[in-house]
Amino acid sequence: MEHLYKIISILGTVAFSISGAYAGIQKRLDWFGVIVVAFVTAVGGGTLRDVFLGQPVRWIHDETLIFIIFISAILAILFATWIPKVDIPLQIFDALGLGCFYVLGYQRGISENNEVLSSFLLGTCTACAGGVIRDILLNEIPVLFRKEIYATACLVGFFTFYQIKNISGLEAYSNQITIFIIFTVRILSWKFGLSLPQANANKSN
Repeated sequence: MEHLYKIISILGTVAFSISGAYAGIQKRLDWFGVIVVAFVTAVGGGTLRDVFLGQPVRWIHDETLIFIIFISAILAILFATWIPKVDIPLQIFDALGLGCFYVLGYQRGISENNEVLSSFLLGTCTACAGGVIRDILLNEIPVLFRKEIYATACLVGFFTFYQIKNISGLEAYSNQITIFIIFTVRILSWKFGLSLPQANANKSN
């Protein structure tokens, strides 16, 4: 099982690194700026999770993660001109990272004997906080706070996970299915413009 979490962690790191790099490329940052944005996107959520759990921040003690982020960002820079619409890969990698990091954060919370709801919040923080930091650095309203389905996708994944756990034969694939569900919800919401209702203040004349 730990081997599976390692794979999920690597996939999430690569996905969010590329997502952050493409966002930086869209803002016409230089190479250094793109790499910095890729880095904070990839490790921002996990860093907050580790701080909340009182654990050592993982990337400080694991240079492999830094290497993966650096290589992913460089590849994103080198191949960016081959892609006619940068927004498409940005959304795909962002959705993949969302699913991978949610499962990783949730399972980390459960392994530390946290309650289910607390573990859900840890998973959501792991999945979303890096994107929030990315958007703030790029002077954008964070996706998490806009109308788009983002954290809500994690909530759908949370309920899916518990439904799968009760189905014989599928419980062994609960993590993979949860990642797929979160990825699919995020992509479909982006593709078809699905969103939560926008908060509007009633103004009286």
